[in-house]
Amino acid sequence: MTSMRVAQVASPGGDLEIVERELPEPGPGHVRIAVEACGVCHTDAAFVHNAFPDVRFPLVTGHEVAGRIDALGEGVTGWQAGDRVAVGWFGGHCGHCRPCREGDFIHCTSLQVPGWAYPGGFAEAMVAPVGALARIPEELSATEAAPLGCAGVTTFNALRHSGAGPGDLVAVLGLGGLGHLGVQYAAALGFDTVAIARGAGKKDLAHKLGARHYIDSRDTDVAAALQDLGGAKVVLATAANSDAMSATIDGLAHRGELVVLGATPEPLTVTPLQLIMGSRTVHGHPSGTAQDVEETMAFSARNGIRPMVETVPLEEAGAAFARMLSGEARFRMVLTTGR
Repeated sequence: MTSMRVAQVASPGGDLEIVERELPEPGPGHVRIAVEACGVCHTDAAFVHNAFPDVRFPLVTGHEVAGRIDALGEGVTGWQAGDRVAVGWFGGHCGHCRPCREGDFIHCTSLQVPGWAYPGGFAEAMVAPVGALARIPEELSATEAAPLGCAGVTTFNALRHSGAGPGDLVAVLGLGGLGHLGVQYAAALGFDTVAIARGAGKKDLAHKLGARHYIDSRDTDVAAALQDLGGAKVVLATAANSDAMSATIDGLAHRGELVVLGATPEPLTVTPLQLIMGSRTVHGHPSGTAQDVEETMAFSARNGIRPMVETVPLEEAGAAFARMLSGEARFRMVLTTGR
C-alpha cells in the first residue's frame, strides 16, 4: 500500500472530499497509525472555516483518532507495530515553552492538535509524535475509544480535578456529545449527580446514564432547583449556551465552581456580587495530555462508561460532518475506515 484515502477540505469553508494521498512515512520520534475510527468534533468545523490561526489548506482534520501503529520512525522505543493507540486533542508539545518547562503540557504555547498542526484522522493513516499516543484498553473498540481522546478526557479531567468529592452535588449542563459522558463520569466518581437539559423527554436518558436528579431547564428555575437540592459544588457546563451557563451560577453552593467546557463566543453574564457572596468561581478547563487520555480510557473500561456513537464510513465524511453541524447527531459521529 503506497497511497491512502483522506477526507480533505481544499479551501476555507469548503466541502469534505475524498482524495488519494501518498502514504506518509514517520520521521524520528513519530509513528504511523492505521486509522480505524475518528470522531467528528465541533472544533473540526472551526478548523474547516479557518477560525483558528495558521490553518493550512488543503486540510485533513480529525483529532479523536483510534487505530493501530503500522510503522515506527527512527529512535522510537516503548512502542511496536500492532499496538492499539489513540490520539486526541493533545497531539504533541514543544517541550521548551514555559508551560512545558513547568510540566503543564496541555497549555503548551505551541500545542500540536491533529488536524490543525498536522494532518489528522479523517484518513486511512496518519503520522503522530510518540508523545501523543495513548494505549487503548482491550475492553474498548476503536469506535468507543476515539471520542474519549477529546470529549471523554475533557469531561473526565474537568470532574476529577474539580473541588468536588464523593457525595457532593455535581450538575452537568447539557446531555449532548460531552454531557452524556459527563453524567456517566460524575456518577462513577461518586458524585450526587444532576443532569440539566431542555425538555422532559430527556429525563429517562439522564437517569439511564446515572443521574440521580433531573432538571428541565425549559420550565424550571435552574438555580432555585439546584439550591433546593442543597446547592451544587460543581456545575460542569458542556452545553455551548452562555445564557444557560449563566443561569446556573446562583445555584452554586458556597465555594462552588462553574466549570466551562462548551465553547461559544457569547459572553457569560455574572456580577461580582454573585461571585463574592459564597466565594464562587467560574473557570474554563482544557482537554488533557496523552496520559490523561489513557487514564480516561482505563477508567471508562473499568466502569462500563461508553460514548453513544453513530458510525459512518470515511467515504461519507461530508454527510457525517453536515449531520454533526445540523444538530441531528445527538451524541458523537465517528468515521470508520474498515481497517
